Amino acid sequence: MEEKYCQCCAMPMGTTDEMYGTNTDGSKSEDYCKYCFEYGAFTSNATMDEMIEICIPHMASVNSGMSEDEARKMMREYFPTLKRWKTA
Repeated sequence: MEEKYCQCCAMPMGTTDEMYGTNTDGSKSEDYCKYCFEYGAFTSNATMDEMIEICIPHMASVNSGMSEDEARKMMREYFPTLKRWKTA
């Protein structure tokens, strides 16, 4: 099974429903985590660059040996491919 990632912050969603956000009707969002999406709306109006800065400390802390600069570089390459940040 392919691992799913939040299409806003790139957090791994895991194999249970625990980390998934909710749609307006309360059903599970297939695309976004509970920190980014609740009841059919984004929980933050952050720009992509602001979201990257929010995520950097988390990414560096869970990846032993990764510096914040390395995390920033990786996210600047990856985030534009996520559904929330893709430009048409």
